[in-house]
Amino acid sequence: MKVAVLGAAGGIGQALALLLKLNLPAGSKLALYDIAPVTPGVAADISHIPTAVEATGFAGEDPTPALQGADLVLISAGVARKPGMDRSDLFNINAGIIRNLTAKVAEVCPQACLGIITNPVNTTVAIAAEVLKNAGVYDKSKLFGVTTLDVIRSETFIAEAKGLKVEDVKLNVIGGHSGVTILPLLSQVEGVEFSDDEIAALTHRIQNAGTEVVEAKAGGGSATLSMAQAACRFGMAVVRGLQGEQGVIECAYVEGAGEHARFFAQPVELGANGIKAILPYGELSAFEQNALDGMLDTLKGDIRIGEEFVN
Repeated sequence: MKVAVLGAAGGIGQALALLLKLNLPAGSKLALYDIAPVTPGVAADISHIPTAVEATGFAGEDPTPALQGADLVLISAGVARKPGMDRSDLFNINAGIIRNLTAKVAEVCPQACLGIITNPVNTTVAIAAEVLKNAGVYDKSKLFGVTTLDVIRSETFIAEAKGLKVEDVKLNVIGGHSGVTILPLLSQVEGVEFSDDEIAALTHRIQNAGTEVVEAKAGGGSATLSMAQAACRFGMAVVRGLQGEQGVIECAYVEGAGEHARFFAQPVELGANGIKAILPYGELSAFEQNALDGMLDTLKGDIRIGEEFVN
């Protein structure tokens, strides 16, 4: 496998590079790109870690060398959220970055799977889709918004609240990847009962967990380390699917049948060509159905902003 990380000098990118160096299958190639001149040094740094994964770094205006032959591209490039900003405030800067990098993916490695980490994901995935479509290379089975951070946060918070082993907590998080569009399906967690107050409080915490980190870092950054772990978990799932492993399932923000919105986060089975199947997310409680109905205008608006930015 060859995995390219675009934005590899940033807070997410460096941690993601480290985790991929430790987790990719032996013989894989890891290409790190960022506009920042430090990027070859990041590659040199992780190259000293004794795993059979070859890391190379590229800096400057053109990501082409990093993208050549890539099976999976993960884009974390962009600015981070600061106190008082919501994800939509990031849009004006990050939208242009995603447009330009996706255009390079379309040109250099159009067959690669593409995972968008850069916020606001509800919108940046739509931007990537329109760029790929305009280039004539869009394959909706290969484009993902990485929402795994919402899943790992949910797993962690539920385990803490209920005294469970975190590896025993399994649930789907559907919708989108900001605020009210994040919907953890707490009613489906096996062997656990939640009161109405617990459901409301836990849902709110999961939806606002990014702000929790931004405020705790007191202006010094956003959720980079947990996001890197989430992106690694998702990236490794894609790699395992590409290599033929059966039954690899993760939630992701993808273009499906459009039942709720053009893009929607739900469980997907990963396979040799990216998405093998988009899976049903199960029965919803009354609280969850109400939350789903209430988020859709926001989600559709986020998607429309991305489409209009490109077109």
